[in-house]
Amino acid sequence: MIFKRRKVHGMLKLYYGLNEEGKAPEQQESLDPCDINGPHFDPEHYLNKLRRECSLAELMDQETCMVKQIRSLDSDMQTLVYENYNKFISATDTIRKMKNDFKKMEDEMDRLSANMSTITEFSACISGTLQDQHAQITKLSGVHTLLRKLQFLFELPARLNKCLEMQAYAQAVNSHRRARCVLQQYSHLPSFKGIQDDCHAIMEKLAQELRQKFRDGGSSAKDLSECVELLLQLDEPAEELCDKFLSHARSRLDALPSPTSNTDILEFIDRGCNEFVSSLCLVITSYQELFVTHAQTGELASKNIPQMANGKLHAFVNDLAARYFSLVERRIQEEKGVGDNSLLVRALDRFHRRLQAVAKLLPGSDVPNKGTEIVIRAATERVKQYLSALQSFYMDSLTDVRQALATPRLSVTGSSVAGGGLLSSLSASILNQIKSVLASVHLFTAKDITFSNKPYFKGEFCSQGVRESLVVSFIKFVCQSSRQFCESAGDKGGSTPPALLLLLSRLCLDYETSTISYILTLTDEQFLVQHHSPVTPVTTLCAEAREAAQKLLNHYVKVQGLIISQMLRKSVETRDWVNTIEPRNVRAVMKRVVEDTTSIDVQVGLLYEEGVRKAHSSDSSKRTFSVYSSSRQQARYAASYTPSAPMDTNLLSNIHKLFSERIDIFSSVEFNKVSVMTGIIKISLKTFLECVRLRTFGRYGLQQIQVDCHYLQMYLWRFVSDENLVHFLLDEIVGSSAHRCLDPAPMEQSVIEVICERG
Repeated sequence: MIFKRRKVHGMLKLYYGLNEEGKAPEQQESLDPCDINGPHFDPEHYLNKLRRECSLAELMDQETCMVKQIRSLDSDMQTLVYENYNKFISATDTIRKMKNDFKKMEDEMDRLSANMSTITEFSACISGTLQDQHAQITKLSGVHTLLRKLQFLFELPARLNKCLEMQAYAQAVNSHRRARCVLQQYSHLPSFKGIQDDCHAIMEKLAQELRQKFRDGGSSAKDLSECVELLLQLDEPAEELCDKFLSHARSRLDALPSPTSNTDILEFIDRGCNEFVSSLCLVITSYQELFVTHAQTGELASKNIPQMANGKLHAFVNDLAARYFSLVERRIQEEKGVGDNSLLVRALDRFHRRLQAVAKLLPGSDVPNKGTEIVIRAATERVKQYLSALQSFYMDSLTDVRQALATPRLSVTGSSVAGGGLLSSLSASILNQIKSVLASVHLFTAKDITFSNKPYFKGEFCSQGVRESLVVSFIKFVCQSSRQFCESAGDKGGSTPPALLLLLSRLCLDYETSTISYILTLTDEQFLVQHHSPVTPVTTLCAEAREAAQKLLNHYVKVQGLIISQMLRKSVETRDWVNTIEPRNVRAVMKRVVEDTTSIDVQVGLLYEEGVRKAHSSDSSKRTFSVYSSSRQQARYAASYTPSAPMDTNLLSNIHKLFSERIDIFSSVEFNKVSVMTGIIKISLKTFLECVRLRTFGRYGLQQIQVDCHYLQMYLWRFVSDENLVHFLLDEIVGSSAHRCLDPAPMEQSVIEVICERG
């Protein structure tokens, strides 16, 4: 029914051309004579236009459409009349009734006019009768008022005593204020002087009671406010009242029990906020109602009390807040554990949130800013603690790796586990720890934390605090601590296991290729880091990681080379090469060298790619070594054929070295297995060569060196990038031993091969 009424109501408005407010819309009248809905519509002009512009079919369609519209309008008109018939009848009845009501109202207005005329006549008659006695009545009224004032003055001491007994202090003060000026004006008269002295004594007693009531402070806020206002009206110094109020408030706040440090940080902050901060807010509110926001009237308004009181309140609040903040900071500094950061963040959030109440009550106070500084310092210190925790975790992980490498199943022979397994485990554990730390630190910037919207936590904390001081510092620590393993001295590289050096070099290389970019991207996305201040570029960190990886790998090559060199040196130095027996097999140390080299090759291959080798010849393992190099052979044969002009074999050997390719023994290695093995073998064979140059050999000693070098050639060529390098160094070793041999009679090559294949 409601919908139907609205529809009918809308149709009526549409019919009469009214809008929703019942007014005709202000529309610009159309002047177009062809506008069928416009006031200037011309039927003839409209028909002529249709005949001129439309075809017969279009005219027929137009006629059909117009007939439909006419029928629709007729139907709507009938509907309006039928549906509103009752309203038309009701409107007729209402108009008829209004005619009768207006007739009655006209009769009543006539009677009212007659009554007003009668009242005016009576008022004029009374005024004329009392006109002669008006001056006398005025005089008597003045005398009566004066007598009442005198009666009030004479009764004032009794009235004040009565108010004092009833504790109606406000009424007493108001009564005294009304009479104080008069008593002061006529104090030269004895009677008035007596009244003044009595009133002064009574008011002094009243002031004492008000002071005592103010000092007790046990009354309600309303009674206390009234007490202060009355004391101010009694000319009590406002500054002294402020000091007394604040002194009393300080004693009450000092009496509050301090939260103990053995409770957790959240409970500590809760107790501090519920007891101290809440009490402080109550003091601020009461003080402001008494001295600052309370409306001052009369003489009090000219003393500028609110400004003075506000200054004292700020000093009072700042002093107490400083003491409270020192307690809070000491308790926060005791939070050394980094396990659950949510408790500390919630405590700091609650601490910061409650201080905002002080900011609202006391605009311009430094307390909220000081509290924010405490939160910032706590967050900064927390980041340092997390950095220290990450560093400790990293060092502990390395200790676990060293212990794992020291176990028999993870020795060099078990390098398959030591390589891939430990590296992936170490890398994954470090990355997971970093993610865990970032998640904990991210609580400081959570949306539900009130202080997270501070500029510091949106900018500097994310870029300098988390990214630089935490993530970047930890990456640099990993690189620096890894480089420190290269500082160990000694022939065997100190106490650092070579496998650890290799693993760390691969770890730093992985950091350079992908991990650093991933960690920094994760940090930037998680903390929405905006680099407004200078930050460490990713390229700088990657370069530092690559440098550490290179240094570790170089040191690994040196250490492994020195370990094999130590075996070779001892095997050369502890043998009598002049009186040795004829060789029948390969020395055990050479077999050990090949075994260790093979194990190192497997170990390195698990962490680094193969690398590039030069093409090998088909007889790489069967190359023979001449006892004399070409220069030495030329010198020997030249001496036999020209005894009158012997040639210096050392000179010819040195000339030969000048034209041969220089071998850099301790050059930097590349990040692949072939380069690493080449570096280790170069160091080992170079040590072997230098040891041979310091010994003297007999016939069988030279032959043993031949056998050993051929055995090394059979196996070592496949580990290096260029087999000619191994052949050259071994050739130098055999040549040097022949040069230092007392009876240089080399062994037949076929015999050497039989011994090596058998041995």
